[in-house]
Amino acid sequence: MTGNFDPVTLEILWRRLISIVDEADAAVARTAFSSLLRDAHDYTCMFTDRHGRELAQGSFATPGQSGAMALGVKRLVQQLPAEGFQPGDVYITNDPWALAGHLNDICVLSPIFYRDRLTAFTACVFHHSDIGGRVAADNHDVFAEGLFIPLLKLYAGGKLNEAVLQMIRSNVRTPEEVVGDIRSQIAANHVCAEQVASMLGENDLAGLDDLADEIIARTEKSMRQSIAAAPDGVYRAEGVIEQMEGREDVVIKASVEVAGDGIQVDLAGSSPQVDWGGNVVFNFTYAYVFMALKSIFDPEIPNNEGCAAPIQLSAPEDSVVNCRFPAAVAARMQIGHFLTEIIYRALAEALPDRVLAGSGGTPATMNVLYGRRNDGQRWHTVLIRGGGMGASARADGEHCYIFPANGANTPAEILESDTPLLVERRELLPDSGGAGQQRGGLGRRVVFRVPDDDSAPLPPVNLAIQSGRFRLPPEGLFGGEPGAHAQFLVNAEAGNPFGLTRLQPGDVVTMDAAGGGGFGDPREREREAVLADVRAGIVTPEHAREAYGVEDAAEEL
Repeated sequence: MTGNFDPVTLEILWRRLISIVDEADAAVARTAFSSLLRDAHDYTCMFTDRHGRELAQGSFATPGQSGAMALGVKRLVQQLPAEGFQPGDVYITNDPWALAGHLNDICVLSPIFYRDRLTAFTACVFHHSDIGGRVAADNHDVFAEGLFIPLLKLYAGGKLNEAVLQMIRSNVRTPEEVVGDIRSQIAANHVCAEQVASMLGENDLAGLDDLADEIIARTEKSMRQSIAAAPDGVYRAEGVIEQMEGREDVVIKASVEVAGDGIQVDLAGSSPQVDWGGNVVFNFTYAYVFMALKSIFDPEIPNNEGCAAPIQLSAPEDSVVNCRFPAAVAARMQIGHFLTEIIYRALAEALPDRVLAGSGGTPATMNVLYGRRNDGQRWHTVLIRGGGMGASARADGEHCYIFPANGANTPAEILESDTPLLVERRELLPDSGGAGQQRGGLGRRVVFRVPDDDSAPLPPVNLAIQSGRFRLPPEGLFGGEPGAHAQFLVNAEAGNPFGLTRLQPGDVVTMDAAGGGGFGDPREREREAVLADVRAGIVTPEHAREAYGVEDAAEEL
């Protein structure tokens, strides 16, 4: 540690950095066009020091984006000559292998100058609803998935490169929304840059170097102390993730070695990359491995470069967890989200009070819907929804939680305002949480309909799904039972969750998200907790009797 700051001043400055990013985050909520950003919060703001080392990220950052950005932004910064940056520069890219793992995640990166010196970088990644391409999980390569933007200068010294925006407009279905969201990203970066300069001026600091060194060193020390307190050993687990019908399921194998104050994770033995969009780039794999270990060992300290220093990851090339270009990657969450759960499973015996059972929001359910209105106007929207969260040693799982992705469920009113679709039902599913001493959270059902007004027939609607748990439900831990599996129905018949579904007027879609796994023996759950669940409609009397051995629960109704 450098020791240049007393503890009080350091804490004030550290919290100021986080508040700056949160202010940029709030600017996005006020200016973004897409409901996926405004309401579901599928974006991440962050900034780094001048070497690209992460210093702060938004309090509600999405782990898959933030972890991938921590690696990716540093590499981008270091591969560009420092003397080439100037005030007013803005870079843009959505290269999946450079950053967050699929084309929809567009990154806007800006240098921050203070007193004419390069001081820091600020970056914002949005999951854009529309990036063109064939919108489905069953594409065979990245070329089918939309527009690929290499690292380009969108602004050079404050001057817009209009050709870049025109290229983007010409390749997406809803250009005004996409370009509007890119401008929102630029605004967020501008807020971050302005506030960093204000902080430096108010505190008479020449730059961020000394503060960055102090924050990163202290964070690394805290993380290493927590790791050192855990029992040394090599802990292993594997998970099976369902594939399309007729193909072998994907296997993820993880070896987690805790040795002193460091951790080595090895994913050797995981399945080769697949010929559909579930492939995961290294950055995204790292993000959810890091998410698991950070939440286990040092959950309270804010994320920055120091948190990652004790963690090393190896993943075999050409595997589903370190795929090679031009693999299809659009649906990388269908595999990538499971990495956190598998790391938890590996460390469950060593640290049982710090892990969760399987969650029905792993992976989050993402519905991509697009088409035309009666007047021919194009529309395009993306919904994300969670399922029941897995239980822990300390608590029942939460209902309808998007974990580990940290998004927000899209309100029914937003779907109806952004599209011509009609929501008929949205409800929790009783008994869907896995039974246990601590019960898993409930899954949920959403039913929507394509209008079929004869006087103004609606053109067909395209639906692509990224989800999972249709065959393999979330697992319980330590005797806890699995949660209920997910379900996708079109007119009460099982649909294809991997391909593109073309809905006709009058079609009714039912989406059930999975419930969370239970934790511990259900027969050891407190009787009053079971009865309270029955009174709340979370558990039916029949399930209380069969799963928990509570015979008279019906009397509570």
